[in-house]
Amino acid sequence: MILNKQVGVFLNLVHCKFKQYMNSIFQKHGFNLTPEQFLVMDTLWDEGVLSQQKIADIIFKDKNSVTKLIDALEKKGLVNRISDKSDRRLNQIHITERAIIIKEEITKIALESTDGIIRDIPKEELLIFINVLNKMAKNIDSLEKK
Repeated sequence: MILNKQVGVFLNLVHCKFKQYMNSIFQKHGFNLTPEQFLVMDTLWDEGVLSQQKIADIIFKDKNSVTKLIDALEKKGLVNRISDKSDRRLNQIHITERAIIIKEEITKIALESTDGIIRDIPKEELLIFINVLNKMAKNIDSLEKK
């Protein structure tokens, strides 16, 4: 298989496997959250109250995708949308008491699961991997601007 094809195949493979694995781990521990929903929650736990656009910027998702994630999290009782007092077109996303209660346990599960995924890979290789992925993302951005 040529290198260009391998890059695409393995990026897709690892992405899909990662999401499926994390989803199954969350479900196994009684958390009805997708990895993307967890990413939103983790961002809110770290950053506090944010607008939907700011969440989208932080997690590199488009605003429509984030809107759907927030809808699902709101139905699960983990976040509330509150209109911004200075601009009613903007929604500020607040975590609920229920979200605060699950934070520690689900974060521990996510970190332990990710540790298992990257086990036996030296830190130096992981840093190179992240750097390469970042360069690929920048290349894509520059190609999209053409």
